[in-house]
Amino acid sequence: MTPPHLRKNPLRKGLLRKRRPVSLSLLLGSLLLVTTACSQAPAGSGDQPGHGASTGPGSSNSASQASSSGSSGGGKSRTVWHPEVGVDWQWQLTGTFDPSVDAPVYDIDGFKQDASVVADLHKRGRKVICYISVGAHEDFRPDASRFPKDVIGEENGWEGEKWLDIRRLDVLRPLMAKRFDMCRDKGFDAVEPDNVDGYKNDTGFDLDEEDQLAFNRMIAELAHDRGMSVGLKNDLDQIPQLVGDFDFAVNEQCAEFDECAKMTPFNKAGKPVFHVEYKLQAAQFCPATKRLHFSSLQKRKDLDAWRKAC
Repeated sequence: MTPPHLRKNPLRKGLLRKRRPVSLSLLLGSLLLVTTACSQAPAGSGDQPGHGASTGPGSSNSASQASSSGSSGGGKSRTVWHPEVGVDWQWQLTGTFDPSVDAPVYDIDGFKQDASVVADLHKRGRKVICYISVGAHEDFRPDASRFPKDVIGEENGWEGEKWLDIRRLDVLRPLMAKRFDMCRDKGFDAVEPDNVDGYKNDTGFDLDEEDQLAFNRMIAELAHDRGMSVGLKNDLDQIPQLVGDFDFAVNEQCAEFDECAKMTPFNKAGKPVFHVEYKLQAAQFCPATKRLHFSSLQKRKDLDAWRKAC
């Protein structure tokens, strides 16, 4: 797996009861009462569960808050995980997978790791994030051939990866929906969509800020529709517009490039920032990111199992 791009209520059934003979007047009176009660039912009291917001700190455990959400495709409703500010995490995309790291949150490759890995992490009390590239074509993925050639652009700096024409929502939405279906079906709690800042890069397409906002909001909607939370990866300049659409942030190297202040809208909104540095030593950035309540790690660039948490 190439490391990520850097910088750039079911229906209720009533009980059946035996009927008893009743008089006509009693029957009419009963019908009148039923009609009145139905007409006074409060709006929104139907059987279909709605997409909920966070239930607040009072309902949270050590790693998360939760709210109810529907599941796309007619499946069962599931509880949406909302990670808490400052929660520790592990990010591993390469190397021999290590499930023993003592961190409440894992971020792992959605294609590479199967449902049994997610289930094992859940048994260990972990929440699990599904890493998926959404803004770049990866020629090593099993669905690579489904992407039309005219939506594949310039290389993004990683072997086998090229930018996608994010203006083509008609093409990319069903492809990304299938990927998110995979994450949901494997049991993941959240999605980390990568390469969502193409408009700031040389993609081979004439992308602008509005194109990126529309694409990123579509990605957030796809995750939420499937009962998963979703993180905004980098894309610092659009945080003010997108913080309301995403449940957490994932950032690389904000300390090295003196950009961490741009991440604070997430923490102010009660949403965590999962942050890593590669070149800086933990002692160089941890004091500052602790004050910002970031979930910070020192990692190697290949994102293997090694980590040093703040």
